[in-house]
Amino acid sequence: MPRRRPGRIRAGIPDRRRPHSSRPAIDRLSPRALSEIVRLERTRNYLRPGDIGTALRLWKDYVHRPERELWHDDEFGSVHGYCCGDPFEARALLDGVIRAMSHRGARELRKVVEGLDD
Repeated sequence: MPRRRPGRIRAGIPDRRRPHSSRPAIDRLSPRALSEIVRLERTRNYLRPGDIGTALRLWKDYVHRPERELWHDDEFGSVHGYCCGDPFEARALLDGVIRAMSHRGARELRKVVEGLDD
């Protein structure tokens, strides 16, 4: 019976040094801005790892909804904030993060958020 090659065995073992969730998945940001986001999530007591990516996803999902649903939320209030997270709180969090970042990183994140706002 042939033995399995060591490289094939090592390929199946998860890498413990680099967890998969350590880098946020935010499109159109440079690695420098992403590393600054990771640093902010680690050093601020009001942020957990992945909060900024989640806030951006919440805001993106909210602004891509049809206009009739946005109008309905404006008239009667949004019930989605209780189960799935409040998109307006997520937008406020993104504003705070933009203010806490360096000029270069803030410019990149602001460009992404303003693209969603339009």
